Amino acid sequence: MSVPLRLGYKASSEQFGPRELVDFGRVAEQAGFDSVFVSDHLQPWRHQGGHAPAAIPLLAALGERTEHVLLGTSVLTPTLRYHPGVIAQAFGTLGVMNPGRIILGVGTGEALNEVTLGQTWPDSPERFQRLKEAITLIRRLWSEERVTFDGTYYSTHDATIYDRPDQQVPIYIGAAGPAATRLAGRIADGFITTSGKDDALYTDTLLPALDDGLGKERRTRDDIDTLIEVKVSLAPTIAEAQEKTRFWANLALSAEEKMSVHDPVEMERLADALPIERAASRFIVSDDVDQHVAAIEHYRDLGFRHLVFHDPGEDQEAFLRLYGEEVLPRLRAREAAAQR
Repeated sequence: MSVPLRLGYKASSEQFGPRELVDFGRVAEQAGFDSVFVSDHLQPWRHQGGHAPAAIPLLAALGERTEHVLLGTSVLTPTLRYHPGVIAQAFGTLGVMNPGRIILGVGTGEALNEVTLGQTWPDSPERFQRLKEAITLIRRLWSEERVTFDGTYYSTHDATIYDRPDQQVPIYIGAAGPAATRLAGRIADGFITTSGKDDALYTDTLLPALDDGLGKERRTRDDIDTLIEVKVSLAPTIAEAQEKTRFWANLALSAEEKMSVHDPVEMERLADALPIERAASRFIVSDDVDQHVAAIEHYRDLGFRHLVFHDPGEDQEAFLRLYGEEVLPRLRAREAAAQR
């Protein structure tokens, strides 16, 4: 069975306020996108001009303003700021309100969103174990009537989620390394990663780890959604396309440079010190639509079937309409031709 190609929109919660994001989601659906994903940050990566609307009410508003587009988090951390039971309740409600349209994308998190609230930032192995346990508890709360759970990190006593959809909300795991990717292959409905890194990370590390996890459960790629956030900047000139990425220069910082940074002011300082060439390095920077589409198709050829596009510019409606008119039709036409 061939998994259909999905083309989505990353609504930039760190760059825009909630009213704007809801409007962008509506325009994305009208423009022909298949999905809209939002991140869930307590704090953005930039202090000046940054935003951080809460993802759960934002998804509820998006659900009311759209009709059929898939809606999800990329990603939310259900382990420190949130008790997994709270997430089970919230996404159960979202699933009832929007049947078949909600996706819970989860990850192990970063200090920026947890330390400010007085949380102790755990080391990587503990964050990983917390995520595994949180997913186990969420799914039990969605499938059982009365849940008493005594885990290493979380517990419940006779807990019931009273409003939950007939079909469980899919859980996707976001990952940048092999352990979480392997876990996605074993237990998740989808796998999320991001573009703009060396091809060897995908071909030699992440996708083999995904296949390893899938194989342990006798599953294949047809049993999981492979989602990649594709960073894109299309403009009339290369210089303009590069300059659009300045707000998102933090993406070019290595995990070691930013993982333990808890202050948006410091994150902004680190990002602003980067030269524009490095700031733009995670993006497909183009001044030609056909070249742009060819670069995007590289990720489809690597094996990703759900491409979620993140444009760094201020004029998101122009981006959405340009993609709806020029880019999405080309990608779908090429996909149809490849399937013949």
